Amino acid sequence: MTGRRPIRSTHPGDLRGRSRATRTGVLSAGALVACASLAVGCGVVPGATGGSGDDDPITVMTWAPQDTGATNKPGMPALAQAYARWVNSQGGLGGRQLNVLTCNDHNDSVAAAKCARRAVKEDAVAVVGSYSQYADSFFPVLEGARIPYIGGYGLTNTEFTSPLSYPVNGGQPALLAGLGSALADSCGPVTLVRPDTIAGDQLPVLLDSGLSSGGHERAHDQRAAEDATSYDDQSGRALAREGTGPGGPGCVVPVLGDRTGTFMDSFRRASEDHPDVRTATVLGSVDQTTINASGGASGPYEGAYVTGWYPSVGDPAWDGLKKLIKEQAFGNNDVDAADAGVQTTWIAYTVLKEVVESLGDGEVSADTVRRALDGGLEVGTGGLTPDLRWTFADKLASVGFPRLVNADVTLQVVRDGRLVSARQGTVDTTRTLQNADVA
Repeated sequence: MTGRRPIRSTHPGDLRGRSRATRTGVLSAGALVACASLAVGCGVVPGATGGSGDDDPITVMTWAPQDTGATNKPGMPALAQAYARWVNSQGGLGGRQLNVLTCNDHNDSVAAAKCARRAVKEDAVAVVGSYSQYADSFFPVLEGARIPYIGGYGLTNTEFTSPLSYPVNGGQPALLAGLGSALADSCGPVTLVRPDTIAGDQLPVLLDSGLSSGGHERAHDQRAAEDATSYDDQSGRALAREGTGPGGPGCVVPVLGDRTGTFMDSFRRASEDHPDVRTATVLGSVDQTTINASGGASGPYEGAYVTGWYPSVGDPAWDGLKKLIKEQAFGNNDVDAADAGVQTTWIAYTVLKEVVESLGDGEVSADTVRRALDGGLEVGTGGLTPDLRWTFADKLASVGFPRLVNADVTLQVVRDGRLVSARQGTVDTTRTLQNADVA
């Protein structure tokens, strides 16, 4: 939807790493607004009555899978709704109220397309901070309506190729490339256990790009059902392979989303006779809660490397998100400041806010939001990422990732049962990805 306002309100690289600046947000409590249930699992947080005069509110959508047998990300739409309550209590985005529609993609291609069609029907100016592995279903719908996709989770290669995509992180490509680089010097044979899905098919070459950059042989690619209730067979096969290759003890890399914890339950039992085999994974497949549930310091994650996109949750740069959660999502256990999906959604809405404010008194529509992003607007995220600017002439265009503008990852390690930083700053995976065979 569009709108004009008479008065504008103001509101408050490499393995050596680099530091980031810190900026915190100023948040205040707002009244809760009821969510109306819509088709295909959608909901809406409407703008406060009378908050923007004759202006129409700005409508956006956030979608993610919920209540499925595979990976679920309920914290992403929940954080989006909390953000709407906060920003509307402050007068809206650039003086306009914010409507947040939410949708459940059910980890299903048909439902993902329905979510996209709903965004078109409701005149959404953008889809913001969302998670879906079915890019082939939803991107054609968004592209047909010229609706930008801001801050997707980075599950699919399409998110780094579509001219309508504006990713805030390096997605699975950066996480896997960074993890492979970290493991190359410390692991013998490496086995990747990943979902037997289209999105999962893209993971092996990315991990291999990092391993190869360190002179390591490729990982063994082991597929697994993404919704299994036990992984005893997969654990046994991975461990049997670890004693057959050259070098030191092997490493098993499960990247199964929410089912990674299920895999590790099976792996812990199977690995009792293989105490030297290590594990490693990426944030989104493991967090501190998962580590605690698996036995903490005595569990299979001890000593494991874990790559993520952003600073650790203890970094002061997350203070604004934490305050928002405390004031607007109190009691909602889905909204966890340590969850990578919640973090990505926070950053995506930070981008949206800066885009809207850059438009001043002008119209806010899918076209104007897209033109602002394509016109060279540089967005700061308070030190959570490098400043973001999207072009089609970036460093990774030559290997098929023209929209991947933030290839930084953080490297963490499980030490004494706690997930802590393994290095200060970030690791820039650009050069590693430039050598990846992603054709």
